[in-house]
Amino acid sequence: MDTAPAGPGRGPVPPPPDLHAVPMVALNYGVRRRLGLYLNPRAAAAADWTTLAEKLGWEYLEIRRLETQPDPTAALLEDWQCRCPGGATVGHLLDLLRGLGRHDVLLDLAGSVEEDCKKYLQRKQEQADQPLQVPAVDSSVPKTSELVGITTRDDPYGNGTEMFDAFICYCQKDLQFVQEMIRELEQTEFKLKLCVFDRDVLPGTCVWSISGELIERRCRRMVVVISDDYLESDECDFQTKFALSLSPGARLKRLIPVKCKTMKNEFPSILRFITICDYTNPCTKKWFWTRLAKSLMLP
Repeated sequence: MDTAPAGPGRGPVPPPPDLHAVPMVALNYGVRRRLGLYLNPRAAAAADWTTLAEKLGWEYLEIRRLETQPDPTAALLEDWQCRCPGGATVGHLLDLLRGLGRHDVLLDLAGSVEEDCKKYLQRKQEQADQPLQVPAVDSSVPKTSELVGITTRDDPYGNGTEMFDAFICYCQKDLQFVQEMIRELEQTEFKLKLCVFDRDVLPGTCVWSISGELIERRCRRMVVVISDDYLESDECDFQTKFALSLSPGARLKRLIPVKCKTMKNEFPSILRFITICDYTNPCTKKWFWTRLAKSLMLP
């Protein structure tokens, strides 16, 4: 697109940004909140957030889970950013709204959306123009972000981070049980998204830093796979204590212990006050996966 001719004493007017190249993270809270005011109400005469979710490929149970959120439109956009960091663009969202006939939304938000995108691109340009040489050298302050691009589906440039329903704390000797958990919770009607370190985390960075980031910021819950081998794992011990520190007394139902094998040693004392899922009990085993899935699906 050609730039508009310059007026007297003024430079050329820059062309509008290509919104299909602008990621969804460019949209600030004001636009997202107003978008929710349009799409959150369930109306028979207009497409709402559930129609948008279907267009994005969300399945029935995934949409039901989003219904529990106070702002399902905002939750849907967050999930979309994490699931498709490269394809979740502002232009794609506007195309979907246009296809759904929500011209009222486009008309009202057009100016605000364009303003957010221009600000985002300006910040990116300013960051790119910064010199590589820093004026002072301080080895105690990292100059790069260690926690950008830590999982297999993260955007390597930091424009989108992968989110999970639950972090799985386990030791290597219990990996076979974790693989069964993946089949039962991810590949069935529950459609949960688990963070399994050996499968989802990229190699090359500090285990403790990554564990803390994933447990605190990326995962809504944490499942602790308990066995005698778990008791010998320093990594599992750190992850469990870290999760408990975020939710003292398990008030937020953040941590869910799962006993996967018959144990010779005593059950961990720091977890005795939390109700568990016992895979070893033959009387309750048929309810095991449903109970665990329902716990992870709570808002």
